Amino acid sequence: MPQQKSGYRWFVVGIFFFFMLLHQTDKLMIGSLQVQISDTFQLDDFQWGLVNSGALAVATVLYPLWGYLYDRFARAKLLALASFIWGATTWLNAVVRTYGGFLVTRASTGIDDSSYPGIFTLVADYFGPNMRGKVYGLLQLAQPLGFLMGLILGQIVAPMIGGWRSVFYITGALGLVLALLIFYGVKEMPRGKAEPEFENMPEMQTFKFSWAEAKEIFKKRTMWFVFLQGFAGVFPWNVITFFFFGYLETERGYDANGIIATMAPVILILAGGYFLGGFLGDFLFKRTKKGRIIVSSAGVLLGAIFIFLAMTTPLDKPNQFFIYMCLTAIFMPLSSANVIATVYDVTVPEVRSTAQAMEYFIENSGAVAAPALTGWLILTSQDKTFSILVICVAAWILCFFFYLGALRFIDKDADDLRAQMAERAKAM
Repeated sequence: MPQQKSGYRWFVVGIFFFFMLLHQTDKLMIGSLQVQISDTFQLDDFQWGLVNSGALAVATVLYPLWGYLYDRFARAKLLALASFIWGATTWLNAVVRTYGGFLVTRASTGIDDSSYPGIFTLVADYFGPNMRGKVYGLLQLAQPLGFLMGLILGQIVAPMIGGWRSVFYITGALGLVLALLIFYGVKEMPRGKAEPEFENMPEMQTFKFSWAEAKEIFKKRTMWFVFLQGFAGVFPWNVITFFFFGYLETERGYDANGIIATMAPVILILAGGYFLGGFLGDFLFKRTKKGRIIVSSAGVLLGAIFIFLAMTTPLDKPNQFFIYMCLTAIFMPLSSANVIATVYDVTVPEVRSTAQAMEYFIENSGAVAAPALTGWLILTSQDKTFSILVICVAAWILCFFFYLGALRFIDKDADDLRAQMAERAKAM
């Protein structure tokens, strides 16, 4: 298909990048609005944790449904629907005036949070295995950049334009605009088109969702360990997203300017870590099928070491704290693009959305409890530093050992997929 070899595929990547950037801004800026929203509704840390756990719970429940829909129907049109839902639910979240209403409408914003498998599987049909890590790393730059934009909107823009409700109206409107752009601008690609076995075929068979192939996902031992690391690995991300800004304000005494001066460079470094992880994963993958997992295991281990060093740094050494946070930011995201690419290295094209959705479902099954658990631990221990640190370090150490398990089985599972694709190519 000509579109695959033209600049159109990069146009699609560009649209998805801006979707993810603005969606992540809308999703993650709530962390920087913790103090403002808590003051509005008079919330304690546990109530605040429930607000964030609600959205995670809704997203978790809906991941399998979104994955199934993406494997059955046109992914681009479903993504446009997800963008519309994002805009509409964010507006509702800004309208309500009670804590109960805010809790419910915030939970409803999780409906579209489980829509990402459609983006990554559609991109996988534009780019072959040797490029996917870099492209996913590029797309995932949107998450930390969205975090940074959310920080700026929450800490600087919101007070200037009337408070947190006003910025929700802005980001909600952008979701509606992007829904139209995706609906009319993004075209579907046949599933499996970018697999190397089909590279020179002008036409190819349409692969359709199969329950038999969906069941095969759970027979691949690499996926067992991908699921396990996902369950543990999202805990630190959610804890940092929803509690770290409050930690900087209350435990380290940073004002808004201090938070931005410290975290903006850290977030930019984090953004670079996504692409670095994808680049290193592709580089090593060309030499060994273990390459992506090697990069991932190194990332979580070094991330745990440096966040421990950062959060145990004395309060009177802000420069040392900043350096350790920058080092943490380099290694934290190394596994992200590689996990997605690894899922596609071992699963057939027609069930990849389902495979990734199940991975996200298992991730969020653990992560849904992270904000509430952290809030509870803070209240019972009266030590925010300890609560954040113990969850982050313990989770990343577990991930390291799960990656060691995946290393044992990745070669066989990846070879099995390539053999299956070769058989299909011969049959065409």
